[in-house]
Amino acid sequence: MFENSNPTPLVAISDPLLSSKGISLHIKRDDLIDTEITGNKWRKLKYNLIKAREQGTEIILTFGGAYSNHIAATAAAAKRFGFQSIGVIRGEELNENSNPTLQKAHADGMQLLFVSRADYLFRTSPHWLNMHRQEYAAYIIPEGGSNHLATQGVREILHEIDLEFDYITCPVGTGGTLAGLASGLHPHQKALGFAALMGEDYLEKEVAQLLAPEFQSRQEIIHDYQFGGYAKHNPELISFIQGFYDQHGIPLDPIYTGKMVFGLYDMIKKGKIEEGKTVIALHTGGLQGIAGFNETFGLNLVGS
Repeated sequence: MFENSNPTPLVAISDPLLSSKGISLHIKRDDLIDTEITGNKWRKLKYNLIKAREQGTEIILTFGGAYSNHIAATAAAAKRFGFQSIGVIRGEELNENSNPTLQKAHADGMQLLFVSRADYLFRTSPHWLNMHRQEYAAYIIPEGGSNHLATQGVREILHEIDLEFDYITCPVGTGGTLAGLASGLHPHQKALGFAALMGEDYLEKEVAQLLAPEFQSRQEIIHDYQFGGYAKHNPELISFIQGFYDQHGIPLDPIYTGKMVFGLYDMIKKGKIEEGKTVIALHTGGLQGIAGFNETFGLNLVGS
C-alpha cells in the first residue's frame, strides 16, 4: 500500500561551468515521486505509516511551521491511506486560512492545533509528547518527519541510482534525509547537506543522533548558503532559481532546493568540488510552499 514502485528519474545537467570543471551533475527528481507527497516526505513517511498501521493506530500527530512541507505531505498521506491527522502548528496567531499550505492541510482533513512559539519549543519533550500521545491516542511523527524509520526510507533512494558517483547532496532542515543518505554510502562517497536554517551545532547534533558512528565521516553539513536563515532570501538567490528553471526546466524552491543548487554551483565555481567528480543532487520536493512564498513576497516563481 505504501510502496512507490517507479524509481524517480535521474536527469543529467548540461552547463558550461560543469563542462569547464569536468564535473558530471545529475538531479534525482524525487519531486516527481508523487503529486502531493513529494520528495523526501514520501521517503520519510513510508515506514512511519507502516509502523502506525501495524500498531493499529488511526491518528497521526506531527509538528511544523506555517509553510511546512511535512505538514502538507502528512495531511495528504493520512487522507490517502485512511488515517486521521493532527498538526501542531507553530504560531498562535495563525489559522487554517493563513496561507495555501495550511488551507490545503485543512482541506485534507488535518486538525490544526495552533500553539505559541514558546510552547512549540517543548515539541521534543518526552513529557509533552506523552501527554499528546495519551490525549489523542496518536502515533507521533517528529517535526520534519526525521527519525530512524525516516532514514530507512531515505536510504532506499540509493537503490534507485545506477550510476557511480562521488558526492550526493541534499538540503538540510531536520537532518533525516542527510543521515539516511550517509547511512547507505560506500567509504569513498560523501553526502553533502546544505543547511536551510541557522544553527550549526543544532544540525550536527540532529544528524549525529540519527546516524551510526561508522557513517559519521560520510556526511558534512555546509552552512555557507543559508541566505540569512530559514525562509530568508535575496535577489541573487531568486535570480538563480529563475535562471535554472529557464535553462533546465527544473523548478526549485527558495527555502531548500534552491539554496542547495545555488551552493553546489558556487562550490564548483570555487573549486571546492574536485574536478572530474560525479555529483548527484537530490531534489527533495517542497514545491507546494512556493505558492505561499510568492503570495508573501510578491514574486512569481514557477512550481507552485
